[in-house]
Amino acid sequence: MFVRKLVEKASKKPGGSSDGLKGGDIDPRVVFHNGVPSGSNTLAYDSIQKILAVSTKDGRIKLLGRDNTQALLESVNALPSKFLQFVENQGILLNVNAKNHIEVWDLENNQLAHVHAFHENITSFALMQQSLCMYVGDSVGNVSVLKLEQESCHILQMKYTIPYSASHGNPTEVTGDTAVMCIMPQPTCESRRVLVVFLDGLIALWDIRESKSIFTAGVNTLQSLQHETRKVTSACWACPSGTKVVVGYNNGEIFIWSIPMNQNPSECSTQSSPICKLNLGYKLDKIPIASLRWVYAEGKASRIYVMGASDIVSSNLLQVILLNEHTEGRTIRLGLQLPEPCIDMEIISSTFSEQSKHKQDCFLVLGSSGHLYAYDDCSIEKYLLQSQSKSPPSLPKEVMVKMPFVDTSITVSKLITDDTNMSTSTDEEYLLLAKSIPSLLSFEAKPKDGSHLNAARFSGFSKVKNLYITGHSDGSINFWDLSSPLLVPILSLKQQSEEDLSLSGIALTALFFDGNSRLLVSGDQSGTVRIFRFKPEPYVISSSFLSLQGSTKKGNDHIVQSVRLMKVNGSVLSLNVNHSSGHLAVGSSKGNVSVINIEGPTLLYQSHIASEISTGIISLQFETCIFHGFDKNILAVATEDSSVLALDSDNGNTLSTSLVHPKKPTRALFMQILDTRKGSSVEDAIQKQSSLLLCSEKAAYIYSFTHVMQGVKKVIHKKKFQSSCCWASTFYTSSYVGLILVFTTGKIEIRSLHDLSLTTETAVRGFMYTTSKPNSHAGNSICSSSEGDLVMVNSDQEIFLFSLSLQKQNFSVFPHSRLLDSFNLTYQKDLMVSQEELTSGRVIQKEKKKGMFSSVLKDIVGSKGKNVPEMEHEDTKESIEELSTIFSTANFQFDAEHTDNQAMIEDDDQLDIDDIEIDIPGEKPKEQNMLGALNKEKLASKFMAFKGKVMKQMKTKSEKNPPKEEPQDEKVGSVDEIKRRYGFSSAETNVAKIAQSKLQENISKLQGINLRTTEMQDTAKSFSSLANQVLRTEQDRRAS
Repeated sequence: MFVRKLVEKASKKPGGSSDGLKGGDIDPRVVFHNGVPSGSNTLAYDSIQKILAVSTKDGRIKLLGRDNTQALLESVNALPSKFLQFVENQGILLNVNAKNHIEVWDLENNQLAHVHAFHENITSFALMQQSLCMYVGDSVGNVSVLKLEQESCHILQMKYTIPYSASHGNPTEVTGDTAVMCIMPQPTCESRRVLVVFLDGLIALWDIRESKSIFTAGVNTLQSLQHETRKVTSACWACPSGTKVVVGYNNGEIFIWSIPMNQNPSECSTQSSPICKLNLGYKLDKIPIASLRWVYAEGKASRIYVMGASDIVSSNLLQVILLNEHTEGRTIRLGLQLPEPCIDMEIISSTFSEQSKHKQDCFLVLGSSGHLYAYDDCSIEKYLLQSQSKSPPSLPKEVMVKMPFVDTSITVSKLITDDTNMSTSTDEEYLLLAKSIPSLLSFEAKPKDGSHLNAARFSGFSKVKNLYITGHSDGSINFWDLSSPLLVPILSLKQQSEEDLSLSGIALTALFFDGNSRLLVSGDQSGTVRIFRFKPEPYVISSSFLSLQGSTKKGNDHIVQSVRLMKVNGSVLSLNVNHSSGHLAVGSSKGNVSVINIEGPTLLYQSHIASEISTGIISLQFETCIFHGFDKNILAVATEDSSVLALDSDNGNTLSTSLVHPKKPTRALFMQILDTRKGSSVEDAIQKQSSLLLCSEKAAYIYSFTHVMQGVKKVIHKKKFQSSCCWASTFYTSSYVGLILVFTTGKIEIRSLHDLSLTTETAVRGFMYTTSKPNSHAGNSICSSSEGDLVMVNSDQEIFLFSLSLQKQNFSVFPHSRLLDSFNLTYQKDLMVSQEELTSGRVIQKEKKKGMFSSVLKDIVGSKGKNVPEMEHEDTKESIEELSTIFSTANFQFDAEHTDNQAMIEDDDQLDIDDIEIDIPGEKPKEQNMLGALNKEKLASKFMAFKGKVMKQMKTKSEKNPPKEEPQDEKVGSVDEIKRRYGFSSAETNVAKIAQSKLQENISKLQGINLRTTEMQDTAKSFSSLANQVLRTEQDRRAS
């Protein structure tokens, strides 16, 4: 028996017993996550490394890479993501959470490298891939610049800023719509200009070097049209050169604005109306535009993906429209109707496996429930281009991304492990096998007969170390090799009888498997029990996948020896087999216990268990016990309402007339007989007795089994739960035994079987158990090995592999850490990237640079004819490096103090003259109080060196440009250029005098601080004395 082995193994350890489990003996944790996490809310994609990132509402980030590599990252704070973006091909992922913390994830080590706390509410975020600088827009309208240090993975606050007053201007009325909604560097010149889009609709093109807006658009039109309040909700570029931008609004309108490419920095132009308005039906339904995504393609295939924000499912929520030179004439669009509202979208390349023969793009849509849907993007493009033809193609269909690679839900599962079956497969063979398995996002054809699960050469169950068996809602049974972290399919069993090879369509509810006797028993909701006998191993390998579905019996003759059917009243809830007698016990939802002779099969007897609340039989166990001094074959029975009783397993008679149950019955989950008579001495055997463990949703009980047989309730131990339990089981290894409990919240408790005391607890973030409704099955499935390793399926889209063993031990049935690390590594540092991959990556992500629309050329040429300036070239390496220098300098004097304070918090930079900014005392961070102790002579010497450097620069400049040969205004411009280089924006010409005056002013302020500090100390002493006097007076008054 299972529990006898449990106690025997524990007794083999010197001094060991069932109560020897300590917290240090185990390390409960999730060792691998497979699939798409529940509660997903944001998508990001590295087009070079081919890594898809999916963040969740509870602070998890799932990475899906090439060749089925997967990794799960967990933030310290369980918060949803605001923005998620890769530093492409660098192994870095940036995550902005709801707390306005910017997390830097190191994908090479799958760990959090740095967290930068931003002090404003982040409303927009943009990363410049070439320079690793970031624009961060906030709710008050300012744009800050941050830089990622690639070596340390730390984020630094730069001195350069784009303040609201400079980019937007000072509005006459404060509307509160100051937030920066979108920040988009202009393609081909991201080191020179950036487009800033505000909530109130204003669009500003910012010149980085000149530190000013050189073009504005949007506000006048939006404020004048019918006095309707419009707020920007999304925007994206609509051409590869950055001359068109598409803006979506909260009222459902979509405008296309023209953006100048070679705007003269000395002139600021404005645009009062858009060049195009897209009428897609969003305004009629008052659906805000949640997201816009533009994809460039050759010819007429360039298109925009539009996603509306609504809680109501509509065909207008998700649309794709062609955007090319014919856009102004006729809009060609495609409406994609999902079964639920969508919250994010992404376009990826589906070549996740090296085995893929062809390249195919995939359009991913994230539903509000967290489910991920995939479209063939090539089919979308084909439909748009041929929709007006005489024979238009069929509408693209979505495919829900779910686990494992089958079309029906898992309703019941079993994990069978055998330590004696040491697999001969090496790590390299498992890695090669993973590459041959279709990825989650694959669009490869999947035959209906199950042959798409073409992954393993199955010769017998004895060769499989970890066998995972799943029963499904359509009646099928699938066998998987779980010796590696991935589910490797090995067998699909679909036949219902020896004559019927088709699926029953009825959900399975119970499974029993024994490899030694080659026996498989299944039970379904209709009460049908199927007994499968397998032929002796090894099996003849006739194909790489042995499907048992087909028009003939040829496919199953070499595996299945026989299939026998029995029928019981009610759904089958529990199965158990007595190997010594060959009897099968079946418990049904109607309260019937049926005992069947497997060899017949013939029904030996059927007993009905009457219960006032719930009659379902959730657990059965054969046992031989001493009853009234004689050995008795017992069948222990547990019902859904937590009642337990004992039957004579030979004839089905009850041993007592009463049931044992708690005062307040709750739904029972698990029952197990604990044979504690196996002690180390005869004395122990006399003192100890068999006990019965019963776990329900609200509590766990250990009863005296001798008293249960007599119908007497004797509780040895009891433990109430603080939350609702959903699953329970016992476990054992060569060193320890225990009880594992899973709660609906994802919490897992490990308890001692000796007294139910808590050993340790943890939680599986993201696992939420849903209780099944009548005549339906739960969306979750949990099963365990005898060692306590769990396989937890959540909503058919993710699987958790959970282990209890210490990492240094080998008790876990799951793969060792080296193999797990290989499957967890999604980033390939030594990836060889072709120029084609680099180009295709940019086409999707960054408005792409290899061609332009004829409509864009038309806008550029217009009526100017030959006077049109040439288009700008892409940013050079020198311009990108120069950008870092520009961002390191404060471009606005009134912002220098704020940026310096941030820099002092992040890093102790060398003291600069502009670091000394002293205003009203009491408003500065504590770090600035250190300036009061600076030596004045040291400051003076530093100032003189700085002054000499400036004067030398001025002298050199004047020598190169003699005063007689240049106008006066050019002299002033040269000096102003020097001042900008060193961080001065004043219009005065005498830089040295300004700096000297500033130094004297700061010194006087420091002296004033010392005086005011002394005054405050005196005042504090006086206040303290007065407070003591008042306290003494009050005490005297109360005493009298």
